[in-house]
Amino acid sequence: MIATVLHFLEDFVQTTARFGIVFMELIGIIIMLITGVKAIIAYFRKEEDLVLNLAQGTALALEFKLGGEVLRTVIVREWTELAIIGAVIVLRGAMTLLLHWKIKTEKERIGLVRSQHESLK
Repeated sequence: MIATVLHFLEDFVQTTARFGIVFMELIGIIIMLITGVKAIIAYFRKEEDLVLNLAQGTALALEFKLGGEVLRTVIVREWTELAIIGAVIVLRGAMTLLLHWKIKTEKERIGLVRSQHESLK
């Protein structure tokens, strides 16, 4: 009886985690696609916030992908799988940090350019 309940709960957790992984990955992909389309449009419109918007969209997409990887740790059965997922998490985390640094420097650059434009008026 208890073994049956535990088996059911384990299957439920596994299924929920798999659904969550697919959902998080899908949201990340959709955000990246939307960001890419918006960046192409902004490029042809010569918008100055292009790099900032692209970096912000990419960082958000990476956050969802990173969430999917964290959920993936729930269903890992072997140490080698855990090592691979850990490496992916570290790489995506590093990419996210670099993107946030890029966003910060781009905001500073845009603020400087705007203040220079205002001082010329």
